[in-house]
Amino acid sequence: MRLLIFILALIIINACAKPHILKTKVVASEDETISFSGLQWKVRNVSGTQGPGPNYFSDKSVWVDEHGTLHFYLHKDSVTGNWLCPEITSEKKFQFGTYTFEVEGTIDRMDKNIVLGLFNYSGNDGFDEIDIEFARWGNNSYPNLNYTVWPAEKQEFRNSSYSKEYIQKNNKSTQQFIWSKDSIAFYTFNGFSTDKKNLIESHTFTQPPASISSLLMPVHINLWLFEGKPPADNKPIEILIHSFSFKK
Repeated sequence: MRLLIFILALIIINACAKPHILKTKVVASEDETISFSGLQWKVRNVSGTQGPGPNYFSDKSVWVDEHGTLHFYLHKDSVTGNWLCPEITSEKKFQFGTYTFEVEGTIDRMDKNIVLGLFNYSGNDGFDEIDIEFARWGNNSYPNLNYTVWPAEKQEFRNSSYSKEYIQKNNKSTQQFIWSKDSIAFYTFNGFSTDKKNLIESHTFTQPPASISSLLMPVHINLWLFEGKPPADNKPIEILIHSFSFKK
């Protein structure tokens, strides 16, 4: 009888004990979200490769720190040897207005295979997309700043693009586009200011000849490898997004 009572007591104690918490990071699902700049964002996390690239997109490459700054860290996984890329997508969709990104990092001196994208996109491949991209598309002779407008869905137009060599005064910049029914204006500023004295580059696309979407679209931010090729210098890179804002 005493033995039976002792066994029952052990069962009760174990049932009430605090469960062991694993220290390993839980793999994110497709709909895991983070909070950044007052919005909820989906974190892209896949087991295989997907476009653009194709690349491995992983939640191990993105986080928000205690100051509310978004960190993008493109790096080689020490276990698998795969290069891991970050991407987030806003849960909220936007339309006409002013889109502003405050960016910190050596975006004018990135490896020729690395692409930073600040854009909105409907999900219709080849259509309904507005891009600011820093990339040399695998060729060091190509200019690194790219503004692109992809045509409205089902319109028989090609994308409209503008490229320019960009040199930063420091590692902080403001990237912006203003989207209206018949035009999209792009701006690149030095520092975290949209004062005209800090303007480095700008370009405006008008309709026609450009074809401009009117769809509600989420905002995307990503850092990825052109054609899935590793950086030529084999080095990781970290880019910080201090804020994103939208104003009608």
